[in-house]
Amino acid sequence: MSRTHLARLIGAGCVALNDRPVTDPKTRVAEGDIVTIDVPDTAEVAVEAQAIPLSVVHEDGDLIVVDKPAGMVVHPAPGSPAGTLVNALLHHCGDSLSGIGGEKRPGIVHRIDKDTSGLLVVAKSDRAHHGLAAQFEAHSVERKYLALAHGVPDAADPRLRGVRGTSFEPGNILKLTTQLTRHKTDRQRQAVVFHGGRHAVTRARVIETFGQPPVLSLLECWLETGRTHQIRVHLAHAGHGLVGDPVYGGRRKLNAAALDEAGRRAVTGFSRQALHAAVLGFEHPVTGQALRFEAPLPADMADLLTALRAENTPDIA
Repeated sequence: MSRTHLARLIGAGCVALNDRPVTDPKTRVAEGDIVTIDVPDTAEVAVEAQAIPLSVVHEDGDLIVVDKPAGMVVHPAPGSPAGTLVNALLHHCGDSLSGIGGEKRPGIVHRIDKDTSGLLVVAKSDRAHHGLAAQFEAHSVERKYLALAHGVPDAADPRLRGVRGTSFEPGNILKLTTQLTRHKTDRQRQAVVFHGGRHAVTRARVIETFGQPPVLSLLECWLETGRTHQIRVHLAHAGHGLVGDPVYGGRRKLNAAALDEAGRRAVTGFSRQALHAAVLGFEHPVTGQALRFEAPLPADMADLLTALRAENTPDIA
């Protein structure tokens, strides 16, 4: 139950402290107090199949791999009851999705954020669901992302040596090892901690840099674990938040001397986190076949990189 839902219940008089109704969420409690919550029955809203176009990368009798567009939520939630990937899958697959996960999450074994594009595998049979879930639990699934970040992670950067949880592996590969938990005051965010929380490991390497001097970098990131917002919060912790990320990216001022007006405009006008799930590899949970899929960059990220590459191309007299 979310904090927002609990606050609404308090405001509606559904919460009592020692048998006395409470309407102020800030009411203090003490050891031994008894809090009673009367949760009204709510009618479940059926999830409808919707004829939403899907980019299907692979499909067989046990699973389907799709290239999710940015802006699409994976499964229905109070703020997104329709237009989700599940709505689209119900139309595409009919009743062949795995029933595990219930009506609102049939076949879903992992997810990516609404404004992250890229590859997802969904189970169509229960045996595939169990097999895929076991692989994700064992961290044996290959997942690589392309991300456009502020700055350039470099082992020679003395600043990074002072960031806890940050290290470098051979080949200038940035490794981030922390715990992640919900933010204390903003429940929609994740926060880096070093006691409690869930273990999280992210690696990233620089593929390309942009600006003169470089102020942006295209990173290939891969996950050892898969936590909510993991790449976004880890890179922000290291001081390399993603371009366009409204939650973790922060307000970064671009060096006016490093990028021309067109380049700065392309970056500041990018309206979502520049993150794409580009590679997904796993063992087919039924046949045992090794499967690996790649998804090209979506048009918005491709256009952004094209604009930045033009910035890096010297004029020829």
